Amino acid sequence: MTHTAPARSPAAATRPIRASAIAVAVTIACVLPVFLVGGLAVQMREDLGFSPAGLGLVVSVYFGVGALASVPSGALVERWGGAVVARAGILISAGCLLAVAALARSYPMLVGLLAVAGTANALGQLSSNVLLARHVPARRQGLSFGVKQAAIPVSTLLAGAAVPALALTAGWRWAFVAAAGAALAALPVVPAQGPRPPRRPAGRAGNATMGLVVVGLAATLAAGAANALGTFVVDATVDRGLEPALAGLTLTLGSAVCVAARLGVGWLADRRSGGHVSLIAVLLVTGAVGLGLLAMAGPGPLVLGVLLGFGLGWSWPGLMNFAVVRLHPQAPGAATSITQTGVYAGGCLGPLVLGPLAAGAGYPTMWLTAAVAMLAAAALMLAATRLLPTPAPTLAQAG
Repeated sequence: MTHTAPARSPAAATRPIRASAIAVAVTIACVLPVFLVGGLAVQMREDLGFSPAGLGLVVSVYFGVGALASVPSGALVERWGGAVVARAGILISAGCLLAVAALARSYPMLVGLLAVAGTANALGQLSSNVLLARHVPARRQGLSFGVKQAAIPVSTLLAGAAVPALALTAGWRWAFVAAAGAALAALPVVPAQGPRPPRRPAGRAGNATMGLVVVGLAATLAAGAANALGTFVVDATVDRGLEPALAGLTLTLGSAVCVAARLGVGWLADRRSGGHVSLIAVLLVTGAVGLGLLAMAGPGPLVLGVLLGFGLGWSWPGLMNFAVVRLHPQAPGAATSITQTGVYAGGCLGPLVLGPLAAGAGYPTMWLTAAVAMLAAAALMLAATRLLPTPAPTLAQAG
């Protein structure tokens, strides 16, 4: 099955580095609220009075709204272009961060503000996918999507660093103020208005194929398991007896490894003519081993579990987006919105299930359950390879 790459103007084609930088800035700005809540959960729950199950509910609401907003956001991006939608996502995210700092005096208010922030995540993810698909040459898109997705663990890294830097000194509210300033700093790098995307026949490239649906289901399980790392690893580490500052540094370590892994996987994707979805399955199996290690006692399994769980079990989203864009180059926003819905659904359902499980049965049981879910996701990814068409090779791969 042959696909024609989307046309780009010569000027746009010469700015792949700028497009990648914009995509990274947009992604970090739009995803900061949820990871900041996860990183500062120990301090926030003292003021707002919520348990691990309550933390799980906050994260679930955030990603649940993102799942509902994903497909509409993809349609908006295809209609208005990535730049306009990216600016809207940044403004919503920064507004929610400031609102949490100033207005979150109760747990229900925190839940409501994170629900609004979930729309910013959907807008930011889909707009950045389109910016990369339309402004980066196909032979370099694997690395570009890896760089963009590496921005998400950078957000987790910032959240972990915020514990000793701000939350334990000035207070967690000032950490949200600083994050809002960082989000708004990304606004000037995004053009006020990009070129209007060309009109495309309805009902073609953006349609949900069975292969995309299966990938989305696998992403639901994998994201539900992997999101437990960013959401619960600090609280689980404190539960083992470590100091909050060291727990925050554990999150920082895992996030740094995840950044490197997403970059490495993206670099490798540009050098493979196919088999990207099968590679995702391998990464998920390795990540499941890491989650299983987190259920064991001792510092060794903790460190190795964080390295494998973050580094490989959460390194696949950029590779997934890259594979979907290669299959649907004429409507990358609409196509990735389908699989992104699965990622957000996992972000919603994972904490909703795993949070109460951790509160009732303990964190070791929760980690083992997450490992089983990640193994099931790997099996679904392998099943999807039989349903997805073969992507057309890039010029570099063909030559």
